[in-house]
Amino acid sequence: MSEKFTMDADWLQYHPAPVKPSYCPPAGAVDAHCHVFGPGDQFPYAPQRKYTPCDASKDQLWALREHLGFSRNVIVQATCHGADNRALVDALEHSDGRARGVATVTEDITEEELQALHAAGVRGVRFNFVKRLVDALPFDTLGAIADKIKPLGWHIVIYFESQELPELYDFFTSLPTTVVVDHMGRPDVSKPVDGEEFNLFVKLLTENENFWSKVSCPERLSQVGPHGYDDVVPFARRIVETFPDRVLWGTDWPHPNMKSHMPDDGELVNMIPRIAVTEELQRKLLVDNPMRLYWPEEVDCVTA
Repeated sequence: MSEKFTMDADWLQYHPAPVKPSYCPPAGAVDAHCHVFGPGDQFPYAPQRKYTPCDASKDQLWALREHLGFSRNVIVQATCHGADNRALVDALEHSDGRARGVATVTEDITEEELQALHAAGVRGVRFNFVKRLVDALPFDTLGAIADKIKPLGWHIVIYFESQELPELYDFFTSLPTTVVVDHMGRPDVSKPVDGEEFNLFVKLLTENENFWSKVSCPERLSQVGPHGYDDVVPFARRIVETFPDRVLWGTDWPHPNMKSHMPDDGELVNMIPRIAVTEELQRKLLVDNPMRLYWPEEVDCVTA
């Protein structure tokens, strides 16, 4: 019997009719950070979840991808599904090879289960350190997971807020894989782009060449609001120009836990030329880098 779910009363649903972007992404562009939710009657939300979202299906995600002019997706497991990756795997298996995944797993996952996720298209795991979204896990548990996924060539995605970086820095740099930081470590954009706090994040990437960053989610970081998210641009542009071969971009559709407003995904795409100001930087951000990380076998075929 299907379980009924009611989304949170203050939940903001994704934009119903995003504009067609005026910016045209390069051929093969990848939306490297997005999610699927449910549908809850088919893929139940986790009992321990911190929120109950609206359903946001794979078919709706594919339709948005086409509307925005992208070719592929990287789907990140949502915390509302916990470590039950069935909705993610279902999307990957129905993507015609045009999607890869980042899963959430627990320390007791078996080699057989990891191999099944890999066959479906999973290429990484996510460690979430945002306290309002997840219960904290000890570093030794996360370290054990990292050791299990390393032989598969997977990477680790980390999600944290900027004020937490000093206490997490040593653990992060101990991780044995490629590490991708969500949303530039959520900087406080009211502070200077060359200030102490953001400089620590730049130091993390400078001194650890296995670290990458997503320059995504201006709607989460901005304090001036949706008419351009101007205060986020200098931060994202600094990361893109300093680390052009280790940056990714994504919509974050369907924008979970937004409270102030719901962004227009078409307008988010229109921001890309403001943070990656040349065609070369845009191609690295949207095509070359995500393909190298998520579809390396196709890159190898092209360059062989």
